[in-house]
Amino acid sequence: MKIVVIDYGVGNINSITGALNKLNVSYEFTNDLNLIELADKLILPGVGSFAKGMQNLKDFNLIDTLNHQVINKKKEILGICLGAQLFCKSSEENGIKTNGLGWLDAEVKKFPKECKIIPHMGWNIVKTKNITKFYNENNYLDLYFVHSYFIDFKKIKNDILVEYSNYYIDFPAMIFNRNIIGAQFHPEKSQRHGLEFLNKFINA
Repeated sequence: MKIVVIDYGVGNINSITGALNKLNVSYEFTNDLNLIELADKLILPGVGSFAKGMQNLKDFNLIDTLNHQVINKKKEILGICLGAQLFCKSSEENGIKTNGLGWLDAEVKKFPKECKIIPHMGWNIVKTKNITKFYNENNYLDLYFVHSYFIDFKKIKNDILVEYSNYYIDFPAMIFNRNIIGAQFHPEKSQRHGLEFLNKFINA
């Protein structure tokens, strides 16, 4: 199994590579287009600005390759935190609309004012309602989050599964759209449940 963690210059990569090392997973951390094409599965991590993330993907000439691998070839990809948000059509971060990859029919929005402390940071429960290769129905997963923005679907199509957590409002914590998987939480920082999630992404 060839795993590529995409290097696009955003976020602290040590935590995700450390988790993969702990799982004894062989991976490449790269933005080399040839290695991305040869990968069996892709991971798009990220911490930071949506606009900066999209600009870096453009600067590294990654967008066309990612579209081909994920949309045309249906290669499985896991987006983590900002990485998952970049799958969306757009973001309102910093009051400016920025287009994303457009794989999910959703917009990234800031938590509303009733969320008393932003960013949302810490452990939250996700009570799963669906059955996937990652977990069984009605699991209680304790997962770690750090984010000021959330993915907002206007309408969820039948082929998309979403699991929610709550921080004053319900927000998507996991998104499954066939080969496109989004994790708003940080599996690499979520101890046992997070490592199990990563392991099943890689091996299931």
